[in-house]
Amino acid sequence: MSLSSRRVLVTGGAGFIGSHLTERLLANGADVTIVDDLSNGNRDRIPDDADFLEADLTEPDALEGQLEDIDLVFHLAASKHVDTDRPHGQFDDNTRMTRNILEAMADADVTEIAYTSSSTVYGEAPRPTPEDYAPLEPISAYGAGKLADEGLLSARAHSHDLTVWNFRFANVVGPRLRGAVIPDFIEKLSDDPETLTILGNGRQEKSYLHIEDCLDAMCHVVEHADGAMNTYNLGTRTTTSVDRIAAIVADELGLEPEFEYTGGERGWTGDVPKMRLSIEKLAALGWEPRLSSDEAVRQSTRELIDELR
Repeated sequence: MSLSSRRVLVTGGAGFIGSHLTERLLANGADVTIVDDLSNGNRDRIPDDADFLEADLTEPDALEGQLEDIDLVFHLAASKHVDTDRPHGQFDDNTRMTRNILEAMADADVTEIAYTSSSTVYGEAPRPTPEDYAPLEPISAYGAGKLADEGLLSARAHSHDLTVWNFRFANVVGPRLRGAVIPDFIEKLSDDPETLTILGNGRQEKSYLHIEDCLDAMCHVVEHADGAMNTYNLGTRTTTSVDRIAAIVADELGLEPEFEYTGGERGWTGDVPKMRLSIEKLAALGWEPRLSSDEAVRQSTRELIDELR
């Protein structure tokens, strides 16, 4: 299915991934409407040629009358902090948003949705982790909410003729990223070039996927996977440690700081210390990432330095 000339609604379209996705869809000839409450997003990221609705998707009537001319929904809106101090509220908010979107889609007879899930649904699973790994045992409320959303989508796909593209992301990096390890290190070293404090022991090791590769993979899956519930890992075959990220950021800034550690194998409550997703299913569909994890981190570091300095 081509995304050109489609009428697409993007929830969370003023956020990091959503704003990049909106630009990609517009460039491909789609007609895009963004829905965002701007709690995580930025109004300045919304292109002039996209329609915009500021709305709180936890409210049942947020999308009333908004889906009548829509062909496809990309659902990216979420409360995203894995270590939130209100885990039950975050779970309720995120699952309520998905339920409200599904109800609005049913009312408007919209039958296609692409959903951004997360590697956190797997918890601490063996690596590389395939899509059919079981049992799924998330260790954060954020991961539990993503898994609950997947359940809602699967039930609707198999009982109400809905087509779902479900993406389990590795760590996505690139321009506009905030509240993550690369921009955090850049900001810390800009304030203090001599010392860098690293959460945990620095040996946490995960896959990092550049935003452009992420968008390529998302569009490829939507255009080529045609089951009822299409679940795909999006990531790289390689990983990068937090210590390695610190070294890359310091190198790109031309600094040689001392590293200090808060200790422990986790950077925060709910952090999965080691993560690498299997992307064999994605490769079998005909797509491979352009950048390795290290390359994605270095390119994103350069892009974010340009933004943040």
